[in-house]
Amino acid sequence: MDWGRFAQQMAAMARDLLAQDSVAGTLERITGSAIELVEGCDAAGILVLHDRQVETLAPTSRLAVDSDRLQEHLGEGPCFDAARSSLGERVFRISDLTAARQRWPAYAPQAHKLGIGSMMGFLLYTDDEDLGALNLYSREPGAFTATSETAGLLLASHAAVAFSAARTHAQMEDAVATRHTIGEAMGILMGARHLTEDQAFDVLRRYSQEQNVKLREVARRVCEQGAL
Repeated sequence: MDWGRFAQQMAAMARDLLAQDSVAGTLERITGSAIELVEGCDAAGILVLHDRQVETLAPTSRLAVDSDRLQEHLGEGPCFDAARSSLGERVFRISDLTAARQRWPAYAPQAHKLGIGSMMGFLLYTDDEDLGALNLYSREPGAFTATSETAGLLLASHAAVAFSAARTHAQMEDAVATRHTIGEAMGILMGARHLTEDQAFDVLRRYSQEQNVKLREVARRVCEQGAL
């Protein structure tokens, strides 16, 4: 591999990741970059584990989705393990899936039938949080080498930072939007019912609790309807 050219590609990719305007766009750029930058990679996806339920983000092909669903169904598999950071395995590379039957006796033969020849996975993490696992697939056995693993690891390091930043930005935007909506609803109630700020907020809060509806949704209804 021409590491000088790869470094330039990685730098361009990192700038492109930060330029994305949504979490979904960031994730799609991450998995797309895996196809472009990692030798042997035919498909990629990001697996997020919710207890034992699997969510596949930004898959580049159906292969990534089918593999994740299979692991969820069987409760085993390399991507499943990588996403469970408590196991301490942050990187895996399987040169030939047919040789992995001892570790994943149910998953390996069925994944081979899906057309997976070899796999790699990288835990996406920062100092503060684990974000899931970036999983790369090849239809050919032996497609991923030590060089591929190094390239994937560098990609995953950039990806984790960009993913975390995009999610934090989205959460901040959501919080600002929520605050604005609640403030607008309070203003409507204050004018219609001659309430103070504290009284208006208390009306929204109590309605939210009594109806088991999120406060933001209550505020949105007030803004749209002019009343509760």
